[in-house]
Amino acid sequence: MPKLLLVDGSSYLYRAFHALPDLRNKAGEPTGALRGVLSMLRTLRESVGATHAACVFDAKGKTFRDDWYPAYKAQRPPMPEDLAAQIEPIHICVKAMGWPMIVQEGVEADDVIGTLARIASEQGFEVLISTGDKDMAQLVNAQVTLINTMSNETLDEAGVLAKFGVPPDRIIDYLTLMGDTVDNVPGVEKCGPKTAAKWIAEYGSLDNVVANAANIKGVVGENLRRALDFLPLGRRLVTIATDVTLAEPLEALTWRDADREALLEQFRRYEFRGWLRELESGHPSPGGRGAGGEGQPSAAARTKSPGEPSPQPLSQEERGLSDNAAARANYACVLDWATFDTWLAKINAATLTAFDTETDSLDSMQARIVGLSFAVTPGEACYVPVGHRYAGAPDQLPLDEVLAKLKPWLESAAHAKVGQNLKYDKHVLANHGITLNGIAHDTLLQSAAWESDRNHDLESLCNRHLGLNVLSYTDLTGKGAKQISFAEVEVGRAAEYSAEDADVTLQVHNVLLPKLEPEAGLMRVYRDIEMPVLDVLWQMERNGVLIDSFLLAQQSDELGRRMMDLEREAYEIAGQPFNLGSPKQIQELLFERDRLPVLKKTPSGAPSTDEEVLAQLALDYPLPRVILEHRGLAKLKNTYTDKLPRMVNPQTGRVHTSFSQTGAITGRLASTEPNLQNIPVRTEDGRRIRAAFIAPRGHHIVSADYSQIELRIMAHLSGDEGLLGAFARGEDVHRATAAEVFGVPVPEVTSDQRRYAKAINFGLIYGMSAFGLAKQIDVERSAAQLYIDRYFARYPGVARYMEETRALAREKAYVETVFGRRLYLPEIKSSNVGRRQGAERAAINAPMQGTAADIVKLAMRATADWLRGSGLQSKLLLQVHDELILEVPDAELERVKAELPQIMGGVAELKVPLLVEAGAGASWDEAH
Repeated sequence: MPKLLLVDGSSYLYRAFHALPDLRNKAGEPTGALRGVLSMLRTLRESVGATHAACVFDAKGKTFRDDWYPAYKAQRPPMPEDLAAQIEPIHICVKAMGWPMIVQEGVEADDVIGTLARIASEQGFEVLISTGDKDMAQLVNAQVTLINTMSNETLDEAGVLAKFGVPPDRIIDYLTLMGDTVDNVPGVEKCGPKTAAKWIAEYGSLDNVVANAANIKGVVGENLRRALDFLPLGRRLVTIATDVTLAEPLEALTWRDADREALLEQFRRYEFRGWLRELESGHPSPGGRGAGGEGQPSAAARTKSPGEPSPQPLSQEERGLSDNAAARANYACVLDWATFDTWLAKINAATLTAFDTETDSLDSMQARIVGLSFAVTPGEACYVPVGHRYAGAPDQLPLDEVLAKLKPWLESAAHAKVGQNLKYDKHVLANHGITLNGIAHDTLLQSAAWESDRNHDLESLCNRHLGLNVLSYTDLTGKGAKQISFAEVEVGRAAEYSAEDADVTLQVHNVLLPKLEPEAGLMRVYRDIEMPVLDVLWQMERNGVLIDSFLLAQQSDELGRRMMDLEREAYEIAGQPFNLGSPKQIQELLFERDRLPVLKKTPSGAPSTDEEVLAQLALDYPLPRVILEHRGLAKLKNTYTDKLPRMVNPQTGRVHTSFSQTGAITGRLASTEPNLQNIPVRTEDGRRIRAAFIAPRGHHIVSADYSQIELRIMAHLSGDEGLLGAFARGEDVHRATAAEVFGVPVPEVTSDQRRYAKAINFGLIYGMSAFGLAKQIDVERSAAQLYIDRYFARYPGVARYMEETRALAREKAYVETVFGRRLYLPEIKSSNVGRRQGAERAAINAPMQGTAADIVKLAMRATADWLRGSGLQSKLLLQVHDELILEVPDAELERVKAELPQIMGGVAELKVPLLVEAGAGASWDEAH
């Protein structure tokens, strides 16, 4: 497993300065902090054995927290002169030792470390943070550990709980209550560590402490109530940011070769005689074992997708840059018609143009154009500002006239365009009455096809494939409460940013497309699935869906009343009132007072009250049932019935979700704002929410759903004769499986046996163990194992497929769908048993999920082509899991119900038929 070592350099500067005596060289220069920091770094590098590392220091000047709270750190005295004098030599030596060093303006070192820790954790790294700062405890999780070389202290999740009395995910709440005198952040007066930990233990979270402030007695309760207005800002101030735009990507943070000459110069000047002797004799320097750190990867050994050569920063020839362009990109800001006409001629003559829009909003349905950028040659691009509005802004070309001149090119299918997430730009242009055609390539989708497990934003692509750091959006607009609209960005800076976007998009395309073209499967996924679906999704998002806001309001009111009834019922059962949102109070009632069995524990060792635990306890005890039901209703109310009516677009009167093609490595679509993929359908209350998705007068909602698609894909992939035969004969596959496993004729299969067989069929797809199956169907583990053994005995092809797939995954570190999509498994060779087994389960399931995703996307394309080619007025509205939802005029209803299942069933040639079931109704619920 890769390991990232992050050093909080600023924390150790001060600690080394104050911990060591007043050491000086003969010239009287202070050396204590320098010696202490270098010694710590040497120890770390030799003992930790990290593959990646960074030493992070605070930069001079203000940060975003100073904007939020001018008094932030205002009471701190200036840095001692003797320490300030050592900063520059410390930086010189750290870099000379081969440590990647980061000093990033506008943020604190903590925020850089927090962001790197998050990114590395998401990519499967083990992360060690060397610091003496208690605030960093909020970053600790299963993959992130704190180490302190000065105190020899290591803090994992259990260590944080033992030291502070709260788990890592409550450290922010803990710090908010106490405040931070060092940073001048007030908390609750007289609330020290013990009180903060006690309150969090009792109420579960800061929010619950605030909600119960009126009930907390004594002086400290009064102090809490006086602090309530400041606590939200206090929480923001003590929260380490994990979304900083980094100046250097994770992949670049590999050990560098030591600069021997620079170290010799510094060691002689500051009279570090022991280290100087080691360096002169050829023994290890403070940089680690040998000049570059023996056993450590070089800067070239960057994180990569399995099977891909280690990426290097590309030469100017590889990026298509001329000598002049490599030295200085040629970016034009177009403010007159003569320059505009010159560029219009260029894009009209180009075989491929990179294109981007800048807008005043991230809401694609509302956004208006502020500027447009174009690039036809790497290193040369232009920006056409049309909507910058601020004092002193230069005169800009009129938006309407610019779009009128560009419209023939924008709407021309013959003029090929490439962009990064052009679905968004297509929406923006549609807001201005222009239909963008000629979308030939999209670098977002190229990246998703080439390396599904990586980040696909343009900054990441530039870092990974061009070796470039580019301007970020927030570099121009800022963040948080003081973030400005792009229309307020100075035109010159906007031109630099947007022209660069178009330029590097073209360069990234020039790198990624040649990688894809030799890979037939990946190219098929990109060319035949993802690119065509872009237009289909754009139209679906544009269509939106009609909802019954009045019905949702009624449901919200009813859910609220039922929640109140459940609260009263819970109080009666418990014999006392309590906070149904407080895990601590629920723990005390269920496990301390009532002595219910502890089924699972949290990482901190406390009895868990999560949904799975409550569901099991609810089978035998009334209070967990009531709490669980209350939670479910609260989630429905807050997430859907309250929120959906507020999301209706005022211009269209509809809700417009956004579909992401890169939201999951399996290729499954993700739905956001609102997320319509997660509306629960197993409960009556969840289904009632679908009843609010309605057809307009004279129309029906049609739902077309693939039946048991993943089981059919398993039959195809495994080639098992038993499964293939059951599907070919059109049998109820769960009943057929039950007959095989329990050795009875199909007509004699009981409902319980069919239920067990269904659990086995779907459970094995997801790698379920005998223990998991036993819990699900409520039998002894030995019985569950017997059922699984019988299953594999009856379906040997499935067992063979699973074993072969695991072996292939271990060999290649990825698996593939039927259509060639690659699904990477970075943990398949992990030394951590749990992670390795998780990757093995994913190796079985991912080809089925991924193939299902590919089939659904092919069905969307085929359906859209059929509707358009037949001149039908029916519209695709939504895609959820294996289901397509359409809005169909009554006159077309019978034809759509009859032909759509055939269209969807014919998009792939598998060894078993694809069965599609279609239903219709006045609402989504009725149609499903």
